[in-house]
Amino acid sequence: MNSTLLVNIARFILLLLAQVLIFNRLDLFGYINPYPYILFIILFPVNGNKLGLLLASFFLGLIMDMFWNSGGVHAASCLVLAYFRPAIFKFSFGLSYEYQTVKLNDVLTPERFSFILIAVVIHHFTLFILEVFKISFFWDIFLRTIFSTIFTIITCILIIYIIKPSKR
Repeated sequence: MNSTLLVNIARFILLLLAQVLIFNRLDLFGYINPYPYILFIILFPVNGNKLGLLLASFFLGLIMDMFWNSGGVHAASCLVLAYFRPAIFKFSFGLSYEYQTVKLNDVLTPERFSFILIAVVIHHFTLFILEVFKISFFWDIFLRTIFSTIFTIITCILIIYIIKPSKR
């Protein structure tokens, strides 16, 4: 097994455990729920296996659905994010993405921030619209998406800087 695969497996397990044991218990004001488990999809290597990412994203969402008893909305949201991830990369990074020189766990630049922001918004909007599945609750979906996105981005950036490998 190569080290990239081991790092991805460890990241999958640790983010899932953190989500289930810590972040699932947070529900601030009914609108703010952090979902940093999607950091696994965001930090997946650019040149990684696309099918492997889709399968891992599906299982990540499926495990979340088992813990939340949510009927597949996390699995669908994770699959949507994994599917649109290359387009988000191309939008945020341009030619750097095509040459696969992107590292998301370096210093936070506007390109990296825009990538994380767009990815989190797509995941959260898909999650909340599938959860409610009624357009009459548009403002509720909108508010939950905005507030949860802000809190998730802050949490993800903190996690990235905590697990960032030190340069020697």
